[in-house]
Order: sequence, then structure tokens, then C-alpha cells
Amino acid sequence: MVDTPGVSPAGYHGCMKTALLLPLLSALLLSACAASGPGPLPALTHPVLLLGEVHDNAIQHAERLRAFEALLATGARPALAMEQLDRERQGAIDALFAAGARPTADAVIAAGAPGGGQAGSWNWNFYRPFIQAALKAGLPIVAANVSRDDARRVMREGLAPAGFDAAVPAELLAAHTRDIEASHCGMIDAPTAGRMALAQVARDQFMARVLEQHAARGVVLLAGNGHVRTDIGAPRWLQPEVRAKTQAVGWLETGSPDAKSFDAARFTPAQARPDPCEGMRKQVPARPAPATTR
Repeated sequence: MVDTPGVSPAGYHGCMKTALLLPLLSALLLSACAASGPGPLPALTHPVLLLGEVHDNAIQHAERLRAFEALLATGARPALAMEQLDRERQGAIDALFAAGARPTADAVIAAGAPGGGQAGSWNWNFYRPFIQAALKAGLPIVAANVSRDDARRVMREGLAPAGFDAAVPAELLAAHTRDIEASHCGMIDAPTAGRMALAQVARDQFMARVLEQHAARGVVLLAGNGHVRTDIGAPRWLQPEVRAKTQAVGWLETGSPDAKSFDAARFTPAQARPDPCEGMRKQVPARPAPATTR
């Protein structure tokens, strides 16, 4: 997830606004999908797993929860790493576990989420069940995201001053830049998209570090599909020996052309949502047309 200057995170994710306004409906839909979900899910066969998502798609969250619970039912006890938790809050999460009694999912959210989980673009009705399952199974919970403040620093100063690898292949950075321009409906210019691409790379690199740190016991990462992509996402930054035991599964909406960008892909119906570009147009003036010469 990348922040857009002048655009709310909800605008960036398109339909997150609707899900945030209707938390009870989201929870009921998630429960219903989990109970009566479709046929076989992708087989999770590797110790290092990246499970993608379209952030607001309730069916996808329900399916991933089924897959995660099925994995735990085999006896696997991986760490649960989450894009929804910021890395500088890991100490607060660890302190909850060190206190002795098993914390609640809401306590983990309050400790690890931006704004204590009270604000922002994450619909916690989608993610709370994963935390509850992890707590029940005694799994470590790992914050896997670079915060907005750190991402903005990367945008201002670059990757190296913030402790990230600045040796980014040009084609990878160009691909991120194109994706960001397209996802922002042409309402940001290429230089701004390029700086935002650096923040995306920083997040991918940090997620890769988290996966490597927990690869020995096994780890499941919950993150947006952009981070899970094998061509330009976090897997691109894994050491070869870790990448060899990694499986990146994209949960895509019907019609997506990106299936080849994952080790496995699962298609679901698209989530009903308002036009995200229309919402962004209300927040940011359109860029002026380039001047013409005669």
C-alpha cells in the first residue's frame, strides 16, 4: 500500500470506504462466505507463504481464512506476518505476549495497527479472524509493514538513507511506477509516481526481510497482491534459498490479467464498489493538459 499525497487511503483503495462504513455487514458477509465458500482452494505446500488480496474483497478474505485454518489443522505453526501492522509497533505487540496471559485480537490490533486500529484504511473485520486463529494456535504475530511516516521519508530522501537497498533494477521501478499511475487514475504525474514506487519497494524489501527471519519455522504473510507478485513484489527480494521454499498465491478478481505474476492464483468475483476514480476526482483536481505549441 502506498500513500498518495492529497488523497485519503480509502480513496486509494477504491472501495475500502464502503467496507469501513459498514463493518457489521462486512463481518456477516465474511462469516457467510467462510461457512459456504466455493470449491478447493490453492494447496499451500511451502513453508514460506505469501497470501495476496484485493483489500476490500470479502470473498477473498473468507477464502484465505479457510486456507489458513486448513494449514493450521495440519499441525503447521508458522509465524503470522501482516501488512496491516507497522514494524515500529512490533515492540508493543511483543510486550503483550510477554505479559503472560494470551492477549485478545483487539489488543493486538490496538498495539500494532496505525492509530491503534481506530483510523486508517484497514477493515479489521476482515483481519481480526486471522489474528484470533493465530492466537489460538500460539503463533508469533509479526508486523510486516513500513509505516506511512517511513514511506514518506523514502519518498523524500530515497531508499538508502532509510536503510533499504537502493540497487533497484530500472525495469522493476518502472513497472511499479506504471502501476501506481494507473491505480491513481492518471491523477498523479510520473515523478510523483516514481517517488511512490520507491516507497512500494521499501515495503517489499522489508516484507522480504520478515519472511527470511521466520523462514526456519515457517511464515504466512497477509498482504496486498502487489506485494505478493513474484516479478516485482517481495519475492523478488528474497535470497535464492528462501525463494526456493516460497509460494506466492494471488487472490485476484475475475478478469485480472495478472495470474502469471504469482506461483498460484485464485479468482473470485469482483467486490461491488463505487468507481474509485470518481472518488479520487472529488479529492484531487485533475492535472492540467500539457501546453501545446504551434
